[in-house]
Amino acid sequence: MPELPEVEVTRLSFASAIAGASILKAQLGLALRWPLGCDVASLTGRKVLAVRRRGKYLLLDLSQGLLLIHLGMSGSLTFGAEIQPPGKHDHFDLTTSHGVLRLHDPRRFGAVVYVNSETDAMAIKLLGHLGVEPLEEGFDPVVFAAGLKKRNAPIKQVLLAGELVVGVGNIYASEALFLAGIRPTTRASRISKPRAFKLHGAIRDVLARAVAQGGSTLRDFSNAQGQNGYFQLQANVYDRAGQPCRVCTAPIRRLVQGQRSTFYCPVCQKP
Repeated sequence: MPELPEVEVTRLSFASAIAGASILKAQLGLALRWPLGCDVASLTGRKVLAVRRRGKYLLLDLSQGLLLIHLGMSGSLTFGAEIQPPGKHDHFDLTTSHGVLRLHDPRRFGAVVYVNSETDAMAIKLLGHLGVEPLEEGFDPVVFAAGLKKRNAPIKQVLLAGELVVGVGNIYASEALFLAGIRPTTRASRISKPRAFKLHGAIRDVLARAVAQGGSTLRDFSNAQGQNGYFQLQANVYDRAGQPCRVCTAPIRRLVQGQRSTFYCPVCQKP
């Protein structure tokens, strides 16, 4: 699943190019996770003002209303002046005066949703529960540490829930916990303030480096210009089960938490 770095990399790859464009036509393919929420023809004539990100959602600010785009499990966006006719897995085209923005989603877990504003019921349903953005100033280490004390679930599950901090998905939770030296099964409420501060810094560091590396391409992720990411090449633990730890050489272990694979070093990461 594309995580926060991949979504941010996608945004950066087309946001400036589409800004100011007029929508010439919008076209839907097969049904996605949620309905569009408006007559697709009504988008024609509006302008794309800017592209923002909230967690794993892309927000296209229009001259009237906005589009919320989620890439789901396997979705990707492409943007270009010249684009092939839509194929079997192309489910949304936004044809603009600057080029065509296309959502390609083989599993159709993604979504394109129109709302009048972020105060609409659907926008609140999708965005209202999200925690603070980890790469913005609002991600405060003191507040983060206090929030962990109120949660008794394993720390990796708390990070994935996205209520304290948004967008720390499976890959980057494993990597941040390694940098912080915290076992992923440790109860969040047991983490001391110094360790919570270290985890706070590790989250920011891992996500910033992932964005700089173009995200992670494990299967088929690419940005809106078709470029792959390279963060996976420097991962310390993720998808490295049985391989030696880059720090202590102990074999990396894998376990399953909430139906997701977790990777950790049994020596470097303490309960």
